Amino acid sequence: MSLTRRTLGLAGLAGLAACSPRTAAGGGLTLSAVDVHPADYPTVLAVKWMGEELGRLTNGRIGVRQFPAGQLGTEDDSIGLTRFKAVDICRVAVAALNNAFPETRLLALPYVYRDVKHVRAVVDGDIGTELLNVFEGRGLIGLAYYDAAPRSFYNVRHPVTEPGQMRGLKMRAPQSDIFLDSIRAMGANPTPLTFGAVFSSLQTHLIDGAENNWPSYQSSRQFEVARYWSQTEHSFSPDALLMSKASFEQLTPADRELVRDVARRSVQVMRVEWDKREAKARAAVIAAGTQVSEVDKAAFAATVRPVLDKYLAEPRLRALHERIAAVA
Repeated sequence: MSLTRRTLGLAGLAGLAACSPRTAAGGGLTLSAVDVHPADYPTVLAVKWMGEELGRLTNGRIGVRQFPAGQLGTEDDSIGLTRFKAVDICRVAVAALNNAFPETRLLALPYVYRDVKHVRAVVDGDIGTELLNVFEGRGLIGLAYYDAAPRSFYNVRHPVTEPGQMRGLKMRAPQSDIFLDSIRAMGANPTPLTFGAVFSSLQTHLIDGAENNWPSYQSSRQFEVARYWSQTEHSFSPDALLMSKASFEQLTPADRELVRDVARRSVQVMRVEWDKREAKARAAVIAAGTQVSEVDKAAFAATVRPVLDKYLAEPRLRALHERIAAVA
């Protein structure tokens, strides 16, 4: 994972604002947290709860200051800012981590999970703990995995119910080799773009469509231009809540355990908000004119089988995949 000129510039601006973590008058500590989603999004609300809970448990000694709605840049920027201690905490899609942290590919591969219950059971168990520990070697601490799925396709052109109808469509992909390979295997032309660039790209027909979950489709207003939703549920890729290793190591051992514990408990807060937001977002976009199509999921899964075989050729990933498939 390289540090871009943009990230360096943002790190410099964040560094001018304050050094992380920030000690306030009276010895208090304010942790900074970034997210590309708006202030009312479930991930942002969960981190807000974290700050409130940390404040409650420490009598106001530790708190969290949030920078939602992409105030400090893209998800790639967020990762760089956190690694280099310009901010303390970031929430990013696992897809943004796949190339730098190969083990996380098992969370993003298509048609690996049966449903939401399955992926939650995986990330809540021993496998999830292992996949939180992969970040430490590159300046990050894994705190938790948040829901961000299921993900499905939507486009500006026409209904899609089977893979043949994807042919020729230019579909936005997260900047992850897995998503690029998967979209290509399904017959479309993948175009890597940041999340924030999708709406304007749909408007100008730089792309024909994208894929994401109901809340992101609605909160980004992409439903206003891409009205054909296909319920492929091809990915159950979660989000990762990460902390700067340098910031984490500045905490006392007791505070480190406290931050970990509160982050773990924030997952349930996020899931309650997520389930409500997902249902509300789906109803809102359908009421606004989105056309929802059921699809031949078996046909879509068959197209990406070579993608699975490619990544599962690596013995460690294959072993993890077998363990994931066995999770009840």
